[in-house]
Amino acid sequence: MTGRSVYTMILGGVLSAVSALPAAALTKVKIGTVQSFGAIVTYIANDKGYFKDAGIEVDISFENSASNSISLLATEQIQVVEGGVSVGFFNALEKGMPMIMTTDRVSSPIGHQLMVGMQHKGKINKVSDLRGKSIGSNSIASVTTYELGKVLQKSGLDLKDVDVKALGFPQMGPALKNGALDAAVLIPPFTVGIEKDKLGYTIAEVDDLVDPAPMTIAASFVNTDWAAKNKDIVRAFFVAYLRATREYCLAYHGGPNRKEVEEIALKNGLGADLESIDKNPCTGRNMNGAVNMPSIIDQQAWYKHLDMVKGAQPAERIYTSEYIDYANAKLGPPPAVNPASKLAGCR
Repeated sequence: MTGRSVYTMILGGVLSAVSALPAAALTKVKIGTVQSFGAIVTYIANDKGYFKDAGIEVDISFENSASNSISLLATEQIQVVEGGVSVGFFNALEKGMPMIMTTDRVSSPIGHQLMVGMQHKGKINKVSDLRGKSIGSNSIASVTTYELGKVLQKSGLDLKDVDVKALGFPQMGPALKNGALDAAVLIPPFTVGIEKDKLGYTIAEVDDLVDPAPMTIAASFVNTDWAAKNKDIVRAFFVAYLRATREYCLAYHGGPNRKEVEEIALKNGLGADLESIDKNPCTGRNMNGAVNMPSIIDQQAWYKHLDMVKGAQPAERIYTSEYIDYANAKLGPPPAVNPASKLAGCR
């Protein structure tokens, strides 16, 4: 037997032995998410294998209410929650529950609009005309009520000057049509549908009127007990998440990967078809994952003013940048977006 034959035999044996070794086990991380377009980054990271590259297998569950998500996070039934910044979160912190905000998920521009039923065309032309009128918000304790209050404030009104009614976004169009609501705070894609069906018209853009800006309305939260015991896993998770965030932002600004991101959105149920996904306005976020804390602190103060939140938590109890700082250091400077894009956000 020649030396080359012996070498080939040995090499083949080594490769066979390596291929026979079990693959390194992935650590499972349970994520609770609201099934909206804001979830796209999680799906990018999952579908493109970024979580797997980080040694993580994600178990994604859909959460319909912030209160349910918060309770599951507090009891470590899920480790990461993606959802709105809500009264429930601030009250959970007040009770000492083990959770903290870690990354921006949705921030200005968000495309929310204050829309009025078409029967009022020519009669209600500006926000101050809404005194005494019924206005829909998807929840009294949600960020849309905060947005409504801030918009009214800019015109010298207050929430007590209108009749705020809690109603789901899908029901707001019919309510505007039949007069059950005079106006409503709506989000995409419902804004697009109401304009298309001529059920209402816009009198105020939330992005133009709410300060401090950019307004952070949704974030990722982690269970702090779990994070303390699994710091390396949490860091790896956010490296994958920020890697996908950068891809989303490139697509948001019309980058060459836009079609790929839209296809991931369609595959994961974030739109009816590619055309509607492409046409609907996407929400902004910070490419580096940073949360605008003046916005969050203002929301907490607003809820406290309305007696929905009892205490005021300090910034360091609400949010930590530890994990995105680590991820950005690992990933290096963010990529440049399409220079032709004039869109705000996602930079």
